[in-house]
Amino acid sequence: QVQLVESGGGLVQAGGSLRLSCAASGASCMIITTSYWYRPPPGKERELVAIFRKDGNRTNVDVDSVKGRFSIPTDNAKNTGYLQMNNLKPEDTAVYYCAANVWTPATGSRGYWGQGTQVTVST
Repeated sequence: QVQLVESGGGLVQAGGSLRLSCAASGASCMIITTSYWYRPPPGKERELVAIFRKDGNRTNVDVDSVKGRFSIPTDNAKNTGYLQMNNLKPEDTAVYYCAANVWTPATGSRGYWGQGTQVTVST
């Protein structure tokens, strides 16, 4: 059973940086074809923050408020995705979730979710 485990969240002052990680495990042979980062801002619906597509190493940041501050490094360790967050603001405070489409020989391509990691930005 493939699992996604997130880490890297925490408490940081405004202007600081964090790098979130999303590590896939549970299969000896797997390929992460697409990974996603979501957050539910307080009082709002879940929003897609960023996408990484392995095909062509394409990344896209979807939320206007984080463009230029958030990015997905493409020099990722095998089966691990990252979200680099710079110049953090208090309004970035949220639980961040990773999701991924993972291909294995046994299951083909399936979607999985991580458990979430809390990011808190203080003023």
